[in-house]
Amino acid sequence: MPLNVEVVATSSLGDRSYLAHDGQVAVVVDPQRDIDRVIQLAGRRGVTITHVVETHLHNDYVSGGLALAKLTGAHYAVAAADDVAFERLPVSDEDEIVLSDRMRLTVLATPGHTFHHVSYVLHGPDGPEGVFTGGSLLFGTTGRTDLLGKQHADTLAHHQHASVRRLADSLPDGAEVWPTHGFGSFCSASQADAPSSTIGREKTTNSALRVEADDFVAQLLAGLDAYPAYYAHMGVRNAQGAELIDLTPVRIADPAELRSRIDAQEWVVDLRSRKAFAHQHLVGTLSFGLDGPMSTWLGWMAPRGAPITLLGESAEQVAQAQRELARIGIDRPAAAATGTPEQWAGDANRLGELAVATFSDLAAARSGRVPHELPPADVVLDVRLTGEWQQGHLSGAVHIPLPDLPQRLAEVPDGAVWVHCQSGYRASIAASVLAAAGRRVVHLDDDFGTARDASLAMAGDQS
Repeated sequence: MPLNVEVVATSSLGDRSYLAHDGQVAVVVDPQRDIDRVIQLAGRRGVTITHVVETHLHNDYVSGGLALAKLTGAHYAVAAADDVAFERLPVSDEDEIVLSDRMRLTVLATPGHTFHHVSYVLHGPDGPEGVFTGGSLLFGTTGRTDLLGKQHADTLAHHQHASVRRLADSLPDGAEVWPTHGFGSFCSASQADAPSSTIGREKTTNSALRVEADDFVAQLLAGLDAYPAYYAHMGVRNAQGAELIDLTPVRIADPAELRSRIDAQEWVVDLRSRKAFAHQHLVGTLSFGLDGPMSTWLGWMAPRGAPITLLGESAEQVAQAQRELARIGIDRPAAAATGTPEQWAGDANRLGELAVATFSDLAAARSGRVPHELPPADVVLDVRLTGEWQQGHLSGAVHIPLPDLPQRLAEVPDGAVWVHCQSGYRASIAASVLAAAGRRVVHLDDDFGTARDASLAMAGDQS
């Protein structure tokens, strides 16, 4: 009978943690900060967590591993070569962790994503069933190799190539691949949409297993784009060991306090959908809807340690955002409020709205036929990342990547700004930043793929 491996997905960060068990005892792999999800899953399955293991010191989230191990009394395995400030079970290449008489792990050194990265092969009664690969072998790609500094990226990329080859050579084709990253995480060198994979499948689809080292390294390094600024803090936090998460409710702010925080140019964040924000919002607030990767972009753009106030339609929305932010080390929002923009404002004069348009509207505006109630397209601002811009962009557009926009507002030319991204989510954030700065703005809430259909002229198109 095979062992059970259950996924605990964190889609907002593009990561997966795992609970592997034999029906009695369990091991948790790469847990997120909010360990209550894992504890509840173990409880539903009626299993005891005896071990918690990390594949590496994570750069994209604060680990819940140490707190989970302390809470459950489990052994906490971390690579012996990692310099950490807490007691752990130090593991090295080819070490074995016996979990039960039916289940064990073998440690394989797989440097590349980090220098001391390890993978864990899960063995059942009939042999290896799969491997927890962390940021090494992912679905159709590998983990990126520049998170410890560009000066190490080439060396780590060569290590990464050797590591994934080692995994492929060490395991049968039918062995499952269970990565931590690769589902939207910026820790992934590129993105794939496969829901699952095996060693055999990766041999046929993964470039790291199909091209030689020098070509792989060149391709990997050429494809790397920017990654969130908060990554610089995650590895340090994980080496120190994070305390138990605090998800107690945030203090509620009244309209006067919200006004004061906005006037002080603090980050007062509207968690509602971008459509709701465009329809009506509290002037000076910023749109980071929970219908997209809120924590990634807010954590990237807000200065570390800056007070953040959360506005949601309900206490549940605020609690969800609080949980997501805690995963990246933003532990306690400064304040919160729930309800409607009218309730937050206390004054109708403090309510605003955003103009919304499509790429067809932009084409009409550029041809001199400005759609009804929309301003002229004086400026078209593209806030996608540099790699996206280089793949093709609108002729005449101004390019400022979204994370840079708060510091580069002065570079946006005068006039009404029509702002777009790839799908509309990031453009909503950018539009709110521009509106808070007093600019007249139009949010292009449309898929960039429709721009060509609207007969808009393109530049730099590599398709």
